[in-house]
Amino acid sequence: MLLLDFIRYHQHLTGTKIGCREGDCGACTVLLGELKTELNQESALNYRSVTSCLTPLGNVQGKHVVSIEGINMQELNPIQKAMSDESATQCGFCTPGFIMSLSGFCLSRKEPSPENAIASVDGNICRCTGYKSIERAVACVSDLLKTRDNTEPALFAAEQKILPAYFSGIRERLLKMEAYEFSGKEGSNARFVGGGTDLYVQKHDEMTHASIRFMLEDQSLKGIEIADNKCILGASSTVTDFGENPALQSYFPELKAYIKLISSTPIRNIATIAGNFVNASPIGDLTIFFLALETELELSDGKNVRTIPLRKFHTGYKQLDKRPEEFITRLWFELPFPNSKFNFEKVSKRTHLDIASVNSALSLQLENDAQGNEIISKALLSAGGVGPTPVFLEKTAAFLKGKTPDESLIIDIIKIAQTEIKPISDARGTEVYKRLLLSQLIKAHFLKFFPQLKAEALL
Repeated sequence: MLLLDFIRYHQHLTGTKIGCREGDCGACTVLLGELKTELNQESALNYRSVTSCLTPLGNVQGKHVVSIEGINMQELNPIQKAMSDESATQCGFCTPGFIMSLSGFCLSRKEPSPENAIASVDGNICRCTGYKSIERAVACVSDLLKTRDNTEPALFAAEQKILPAYFSGIRERLLKMEAYEFSGKEGSNARFVGGGTDLYVQKHDEMTHASIRFMLEDQSLKGIEIADNKCILGASSTVTDFGENPALQSYFPELKAYIKLISSTPIRNIATIAGNFVNASPIGDLTIFFLALETELELSDGKNVRTIPLRKFHTGYKQLDKRPEEFITRLWFELPFPNSKFNFEKVSKRTHLDIASVNSALSLQLENDAQGNEIISKALLSAGGVGPTPVFLEKTAAFLKGKTPDESLIIDIIKIAQTEIKPISDARGTEVYKRLLLSQLIKAHFLKFFPQLKAEALL
């Protein structure tokens, strides 16, 4: 069962709305609070917004679930009041989702800036009010947090009467809960479920009656480790875990900007990295991202373990080099060297919360030759939306090795890239359009890496 249905039909809390059932509209947003332990620190209370329409009930074991009813007070709380005072609600159907996302922002450790407050509602869509009034309300909410400093967010929200007083005692209540390892039903026919953000869109009816092995809270599949110039990620690490990791942000200075192009905050909070690989979409953003990092996967059937390069994992449209009983346990890639460059690009009809028409990632390693000229010693180039599977452009990458970056090189590799792709015309664009997009994204990579190149020479 999905969390949304449990909330509405079993708990009869109907403030959480049924909208798209695909995680796009945000009307069903709720909060999940859990204790997370960082290295050498005591467990901290952490809240994240999620789309309850895509969250299987098994994934909330041991967590504090907060619906819109859970933030009500004797009168409108300051978040609700801001929405009312700024006329930020009209039909009101989407309003509970906006308020829950803003409540999650108040319970987060992010800097209380207007920009971060607006980013917290990037998974919520309003069809009738107009966003300027919502932006004003969001700015009012961020002002509520200006004096928080280092106070624990839940304590501050309770003390300042932003949210009900009971939030100040949630950490202790979660600590008292009996530890319970929960993985769901076992058996040869059990389906593996991570975040469920795609499975429950594509196979909703099938999944609600399936035997499931829940992977999201399997501690052996979690964690991010930096060791021996490698990044090792547990398969159940979420997109948010990856994007907010301080060490990875230092290696990828634009990581936050890349991650913002992928889905929305509530989806990123529960979507797993390995799930994106297994979903096998030809335009999977994370798959394209990690292909350009020469990522290796570790698979297990519970007894035997094997490794496979990500570039060989997808064998055909929605087909994988993976047996039904196997699941990804972890993945790793070599961290960028100081003389390395990495970039991710995506074109979609909307900037945010949309599926790519074409996406691409490029990783370059540079060195100087005997004459002191900068040359490319290694290149990794990937692209999505241009074939039945995520594509690693092997010939194009090989041609780049040993070359000096200039305008003529870019024109040459675009010609080679066109021979390695097989786009089709569909709802996201014609074959000709997708070929043009990949050419433009390759240009974008190089112009970002080498701003001295002349864009007009590439027209």
